[in-house]
Amino acid sequence: MIKIYINNKFLQYACNTKNKISIFPYRKYIFKHEILWIRSKCAFIAPNILLILLFLLNEKNPCGIITATLNSACLIKSKGDLIMSRKITFGIIGVGNMGSSHMRSFMEGKLPELELTAVADINPERLEWAKEQLPNISVFNTASELIHSGKCEAIVIATPHYDHPPIAIEALKAGLHVMTEKPAGVYTKQVREMIEVASQTDRTFAIMFNQRTNVVYRKLRELVQSGEYGEIRRVNWIITDWFRTQAYYDSGGWRATWAGEGGGVLINQCPHNLDLWQWICGMPNKIWATCHQGKWHNIEVEDDVTIYAEYPNGATGVFIATTGDCPGTNRLEITMDKAKIVCENNEIKLYVLDESISKFTYEAKLGFAKLKGQYVDVEITGESTHHPGVLNAFAANILRGEPLYAHGSEGINSLMISNAAYLSSWLGRPVELPLDEDLFYEELKKRIESSNAKKEVKAQVQEDMSSTYGS
Repeated sequence: MIKIYINNKFLQYACNTKNKISIFPYRKYIFKHEILWIRSKCAFIAPNILLILLFLLNEKNPCGIITATLNSACLIKSKGDLIMSRKITFGIIGVGNMGSSHMRSFMEGKLPELELTAVADINPERLEWAKEQLPNISVFNTASELIHSGKCEAIVIATPHYDHPPIAIEALKAGLHVMTEKPAGVYTKQVREMIEVASQTDRTFAIMFNQRTNVVYRKLRELVQSGEYGEIRRVNWIITDWFRTQAYYDSGGWRATWAGEGGGVLINQCPHNLDLWQWICGMPNKIWATCHQGKWHNIEVEDDVTIYAEYPNGATGVFIATTGDCPGTNRLEITMDKAKIVCENNEIKLYVLDESISKFTYEAKLGFAKLKGQYVDVEITGESTHHPGVLNAFAANILRGEPLYAHGSEGINSLMISNAAYLSSWLGRPVELPLDEDLFYEELKKRIESSNAKKEVKAQVQEDMSSTYGS
């Protein structure tokens, strides 16, 4: 939809139909990411169509011409500066927990450059719910129907994990922009194919790593990658505040099964943390893990995991996650050559050493000498915009080429860590990265073949997922 504004006033027009043009004072729309400044060149009436030739006031392209078409015969009585804003039409595929949450973000006005025009779901009840919320949207029974409907320029994929790559591939080939929920897929071999297809198009391809909008983690990454504190020596992340009840696992037939979900806490809850781990600290080159299957719940996949990692520079890391602890812990410690950083309770504590550990270790004259240092205040500014922020960046990238929070190709990194953790646990030995993707897929297929489908499902949908943003 195109909206037109003149001189900070309501548009003056005469119209011989009952159709109205939505008009607001332009000051409500002065945001860098929403408007193009343009000046009226001329306007004339045609039967039922008003064509306005506009010259774009842009330093890079001062003579660009824009043609706007309205569905009513109108007469502009005043001239002046105009503002034109365009929204990207998008569809949501999968109206479960996350799909419903994205719908709610749109309905609450949190996505100013996106216009939700369609949804798809295999569950008629979810389509009926969507239609009740937004009566004018189109609904489809399959992803493919929505993709080829012509109703959308972009899609958001919020389906079970195995479906992410094939839906993304079909949509990219159809010329749509794609935002996929985490994880990128279940196994890297499949995700690599998706990335290859995306690389052959000019469409925007993004992944929903909303924790990258968290200002605490963004500051943490800045500190680690600044180089001021030397190399990483050790990383420990205890992320056990993912408590889930049995009712959660019983809420969907695909949940917590190898055939339906492709894993448990690693593939469902922890993609965000695994992504942050590698985004902040870099990729490890070796993984040794133990994944306990059904330790705290009646499920066939893992709900308790310990990962030991090694890095190319000799640093080590430990990652502990579970859905069985309550209250849980979310504590990330990063020991560097000249500092120690602790991230907990949305705070960063930075202890800076007077000199590097590596130097002091060999130059100190006393065997029990202590390296001195001091705590340094860390200023955290900005706003954590979470899922709406990622979607708004997605729209801005399509419209103006602005940066994404995470390109879709980055989803393979965290998935490679979880794939390696599974393979290590299954084989009982360390796994080097990049892992043997064919071997992992063969081992995964064994578990899919023996997977037990759930006979009793107690469907639940949580439309507001904001309570899960903190982890």
